[in-house]
Amino acid sequence: MTAPAGVRCMLLRGGTSKGAYFLAEDLPAEPDLRDALLLRIMGSPDARQIDGLGGAHPLTSKVAVVRPSVGPDADVEYLFLQVGVGAAEVSDRQNCGNLLAGVGPFAVERGLVTPGGTETSVRIRMLNTGGLATAAFPTPDGRVSYEGAAEISGVPGAAAPVVIGFPPGSGPLLPTGSARHTLAGISVTCVDNGMPTVLVAASALGLTGYERPEELEADPALMGRIREIRLAAGPLMGLGDVADTTVPKISLLAPPRHGGTVSTRTFIPVRCHTSIGVLGAASVAAGLRVAGGVGESVARLPAHGDRLRIEHPTGFLDIESAVERGAAGAPPRAGRTAVVRTARKIFDGTVFPRPA
Repeated sequence: MTAPAGVRCMLLRGGTSKGAYFLAEDLPAEPDLRDALLLRIMGSPDARQIDGLGGAHPLTSKVAVVRPSVGPDADVEYLFLQVGVGAAEVSDRQNCGNLLAGVGPFAVERGLVTPGGTETSVRIRMLNTGGLATAAFPTPDGRVSYEGAAEISGVPGAAAPVVIGFPPGSGPLLPTGSARHTLAGISVTCVDNGMPTVLVAASALGLTGYERPEELEADPALMGRIREIRLAAGPLMGLGDVADTTVPKISLLAPPRHGGTVSTRTFIPVRCHTSIGVLGAASVAAGLRVAGGVGESVARLPAHGDRLRIEHPTGFLDIESAVERGAAGAPPRAGRTAVVRTARKIFDGTVFPRPA
């Protein structure tokens, strides 16, 4: 049997996730062929992903596909693909704000963007949602620098900061048109500020909201309630049948314990995130500012400024989030969102997929 051809690949940690980054030109253009190849590269389906790059968890079984932008409003285009671990599934139904942190550096490394002095800004179109983001990071001497003093929870050590700014989205912040709904007997707030998310007070499910992720995952009754809420929220949020998708995310809210704004436990969709995704945090932060939402009685919003600290199982994420109040009777709108993340190049070379 002829050995499979190698594929050019760069592995980067982006935020609190890790993923394989590819140029679109290095993968098959036909989605089915591309996805079949990525399953072989990542080692899926296999709970250990022992025969591929995947790390046996959704946070380490991710792919970023990058290409030059075809429009004038962005420099590059980024497609995020979530590769199943134990299932032969590749989904483009959601975005990933963590891998987004590595897109700008990757674009410079691959020559898609020319570095601009000591700092480079890369305008990115996120193909999963059509949204835009701008990533700014240091490029002294015309090369990407991954060394710095920025620290983020969930990642050991420090690295160079990647500042990601998001302009207000064109879609509604409240996709259901209402600040509250009752789904599966639970009061929820459905928001979308880059990631479709359902906010639920942990107490409404009989939880403190401070449980460890593994405790929550081991509770079959809770997992059933989470699934009920997701299935009911999908059509209301314009997502259709979400039985086989990873969105919307469910974020449980509890009062902060460490001086932040709120404590969270987020499901992706049934595994409990050990931290929180960037775009998920953006949606949570905006949702906390919605008058009448479920976060109103849980969060401790600052008296001044836009910066919120979202606590999660392994620390916190600081995010600047503004919500613009509409005119009388008009729904609220998301304003500017910005977050500091880090990224690090782990390897650059050729990956050899297992035989078909």
